[in-house]
Amino acid sequence: MTKLSYRKKGRIKFAKKLRENASVYICPIRPALPLKVAEMFAGVGGFRVGLEKANQDAKRNLFDVIWANQFEPATKRQHAFEVYEACSKWQNNGIHSNQDISLVDTDSVPTIQLLVGGFPCQDYSVATTLKQAAGLIGKKGVLWWQIHRFLRDKHPPFGLFENVDRLLKSPATQRGKDFAVMLASLADLGYVAEWRVINAADYGMPQRRRRVFIMAYRKDTALAEKLLANRADWLMKSGTIAKAFPIEKLLLIPELSFSIKGSLSDITDKFNTKNPSVSPFLNAGLICEREVLTVKTIPSYDGQRKNLSDILVSDKQVDPSFVIPENEVKKWRYLKGAKSILRTKKNGVTYSYDEGPIPFPDPLDRPARTIITGEGGSTPSRFKHVVQMSNGKYRRLMPIELERINTFPDNHTKLDNMTDVKRAFFMGNALVAEIVTRLGASLTKAIETY
Repeated sequence: MTKLSYRKKGRIKFAKKLRENASVYICPIRPALPLKVAEMFAGVGGFRVGLEKANQDAKRNLFDVIWANQFEPATKRQHAFEVYEACSKWQNNGIHSNQDISLVDTDSVPTIQLLVGGFPCQDYSVATTLKQAAGLIGKKGVLWWQIHRFLRDKHPPFGLFENVDRLLKSPATQRGKDFAVMLASLADLGYVAEWRVINAADYGMPQRRRRVFIMAYRKDTALAEKLLANRADWLMKSGTIAKAFPIEKLLLIPELSFSIKGSLSDITDKFNTKNPSVSPFLNAGLICEREVLTVKTIPSYDGQRKNLSDILVSDKQVDPSFVIPENEVKKWRYLKGAKSILRTKKNGVTYSYDEGPIPFPDPLDRPARTIITGEGGSTPSRFKHVVQMSNGKYRRLMPIELERINTFPDNHTKLDNMTDVKRAFFMGNALVAEIVTRLGASLTKAIETY
């Protein structure tokens, strides 16, 4: 008999654990389309833009967003909600909530099959126990626990969530702890979940923006059953994310199969304390019943690609206020250049603060850099995009161009009383909607296939 390799043994051991722990359902759930959707932390509607574009592409109704919540506690005027509420392109207006999400009674939310949200990136650790939060509340990352509350109370078959990719290695003092808490909480609620870090530019979109997307499947669904039947195949080619965003190869290492043990408070205190400077989570993976498989993936894409040049308006359409005055070009060039600055700490110790160069102007034959919330305004900045016009002058990007970089419809954020600075802020906070379109189309196809 041929001796099994160490890698093969690792795969078999992991699969055996999943089979032992996973519940068996005789009649797996296959929700009918269209899926009823609730959108949390909606912002200006990035998830909804993506899902409704999937409807348009399919020429049929795959998703119906029936409830959405957007509330910004730090400001009196609810700018993002104003944009969401004013959008006349929504297929079904649905219920739009502008209430603090922690005060929303989940009984007031209709029955849903899909919960989506790009939750704010904070500290997701468990710090305290409170009866009203079922024993769990985050020290700062209370907003993840609102997603947890909605999943617990509404228990939809599917969830789709987005966050910055550094979530996988947060916090710096205990790498991976926050993500471990989140994954464990999903497993405890009865979900199988997969994740992938996706750079939009790797798949033809006009922005180099890396974000982690988490897809959750309730264990009684046919998709969870399919995933559990062959988890490596699911991650590599047959799964929802893999179908939407193909990969070139799957690098599987047995040591990257592990269990997340203990209560959520225990995970907060003890996870990865032996090697806290390195996160155990790679850019893709899955969890079922606290058993984690994490892998390194390499994108594979040979389709059409868009660069910064493809989304620019013509020079004639440029508002003169976006043209950089000649006497300010030197300041812009300096801020974007490489520099080494001598600084002094409070204790008197001096050190060198170094910055690498940022292209000036931004190259038009590449996807745009990541948009940040400070993209708007005329003040010279290291991080704002600058392009060169045909007459040799330099200019900043206009709001409509920032929307295109995020694959939003033109003038989605344009309101009579909305400033260009605020519109740029929206796009710095938003996701690339086309990613949601592709994931949504893949999810519904998988529902009908499996």
